[in-house]
Amino acid sequence: MQVRFGVLGPVVAWDGVGAPIDLKGPKHRAVLARLIVARGQVVPVSRLVDDLWQEPSPGAVSAVRTFVAALRRALEPQRPPREPARLLVTEGPGYALRSAPDAVDAWRFEDGIAAASTAPPHEALDRLDRALSWWRGPAFAGFDDEPWARAERSRLEQLRLNAIEQRAEVRLTVGRAADVVPDLDAHVAEHPWREEAWRLLALALYRAGRQGEALALLRRARHLLLEQLGIDPSPRLRRLETDILRQADRVSYGPGSSGPERVWAQTTAAYDRTVASGSAARLESTVGLLRSLAVTGAGGLEAARGQRIAAIVAAEQLGDPELTARVIGGYDVPAIWTRSDDPAQAAQIVAAAERALAALRPGSSEATRARLLATIAVESRGTRAARGPEAAHEAERIARRLGDPTLLAFALNSVFMQTFHRAGLAPERDAIGAELVALSARHGLVTFEILGHLVRLQARSALADFATGDQHAAAADRLAERHDHPLVGVFTRWYRALRLAATWSSPQTAEAAYCDAAAQLANAGMPGVERGLLPLALLCLRVWHGDPVRFDDTDWGPYTPWVRPLVLLARDRPADAAAALRQTPDPPRDLLFETLWCLTAQAAIALNDRTAMKRARTELTPAANELAGAGSGMLTIGPVAHHLDQLVAALSRTR
Repeated sequence: MQVRFGVLGPVVAWDGVGAPIDLKGPKHRAVLARLIVARGQVVPVSRLVDDLWQEPSPGAVSAVRTFVAALRRALEPQRPPREPARLLVTEGPGYALRSAPDAVDAWRFEDGIAAASTAPPHEALDRLDRALSWWRGPAFAGFDDEPWARAERSRLEQLRLNAIEQRAEVRLTVGRAADVVPDLDAHVAEHPWREEAWRLLALALYRAGRQGEALALLRRARHLLLEQLGIDPSPRLRRLETDILRQADRVSYGPGSSGPERVWAQTTAAYDRTVASGSAARLESTVGLLRSLAVTGAGGLEAARGQRIAAIVAAEQLGDPELTARVIGGYDVPAIWTRSDDPAQAAQIVAAAERALAALRPGSSEATRARLLATIAVESRGTRAARGPEAAHEAERIARRLGDPTLLAFALNSVFMQTFHRAGLAPERDAIGAELVALSARHGLVTFEILGHLVRLQARSALADFATGDQHAAAADRLAERHDHPLVGVFTRWYRALRLAATWSSPQTAEAAYCDAAAQLANAGMPGVERGLLPLALLCLRVWHGDPVRFDDTDWGPYTPWVRPLVLLARDRPADAAAALRQTPDPPRDLLFETLWCLTAQAAIALNDRTAMKRARTELTPAANELAGAGSGMLTIGPVAHHLDQLVAALSRTR
């Protein structure tokens, strides 16, 4: 009988008849939760030890094995002695949970909201109600502070918030505006920075005949965003207010009326009637929707990211390699940042793409193969995977040979993502951006045209050419406004903060601009960009200007190893700082490569570490004519030449 697991609340398990299973103590639950987070992948015993204890004792490995044995007895009480476990299995260096796809409430929740996105309105509403009813509290409750649970908790919470808003939208579609208001009112009060929630609540009030309250709500939203975050409402929010003031027809549509909502409802209903459930056509259509959803804003991006793996898994289960390849390669959403929002998911996608490549039959579409290669290159960005550059250039060669502009744009995106193998490559990336802009403008590829402008914005910033950078920021903003791509503004606002910092505005002005940009980023659904970026930007500003560096319990996110020596120096712990510097790894080869080497250089100079200084000088020299970090389009720590001069002087003094 199938064991079911619950992580949408405290971690629990139920047997085949729904009775709770005694999972023993908190460490047993932690092992189970950690394996659920791994989604069937093997978790080495050494990783479990590190995740369960901050300072493992000598007996930690034996303790993990004891916990696993107890869990096996609880989960498979009828298993005969010496018969291998079928659920919590030993494999290679660790353990994996081999549960059915519907055995974990979080997985069922994801499948439910994914199915709702393609279902007719009334069916979608049933699916969303059912999926949201499975939440018993915060996901993985009890493991709030565990690093291994943090990303999954955050991801599931974002999916829950998206599902609440998705359900509200469906209720509006079926004419239940009055029912939407109480739930959305509470939702907005709890999550005041979610602009989509404000929009839906105002729309519900208007459709319920409460026009004055709808306008008052939108004005309150504008005031909150301006006063608390210093940002303007999104174009969608501003457009809704204008439409309500004009009493435009498109905000009044209900069941049976005309307009875009009716077209959407009738088309999806017809699709549901004519295309068989579970068919390959449905799956490929879903990928198309996810691709469009990913550029509509934070909620859309998070939802698309959450459902992408589900679509790939579903395709693999159908056993058709060509279909799987099309599902994987069809998600050609432009990528501008070199750190993935979900590295574990990115690794899964790369593995699936590699499997699909290996399974393609001779004579398969070259375009399909190129899309898989480009996907591998994009999803392996920011890692040391040797396959990435090779895959990117092979995808580009195929695309040029086929003369397919959309495929070539995707391939160029993958090449861009792999042009960080050394410092000083801003001119090469600028050329890629220029080709993307020209190619996309000729063929009407709006999202890739925006990408090209952002790539050039980054590259020209690295070269301190802010006049050209301004032109590309303005072009990206115009396209984003015209085609409703709100996430573009996140990057252009950070660019303008960087510009202030780089053109010698007062540090206080630049700091304020960075903080404003970070406030907009906070709800953008891009954790790979957001985490640690604001403190890093402020640190770089102070280091460059020689201002006193203030440290507290800041979350430096992925930049911790390169900041830690400076933190320890500021706390007057030079011996610990020297040890931390010796343990500092080479920075990842990405948009912040030069920034992190400059921080390492500053720590090395302060600690008189000649070895580290020489390494920093060698790595930074190819970028001697660039602004360190400005190639990110987000921040800078000043001219690379400034740091090289300091390194040369320090090495001369200590020779």
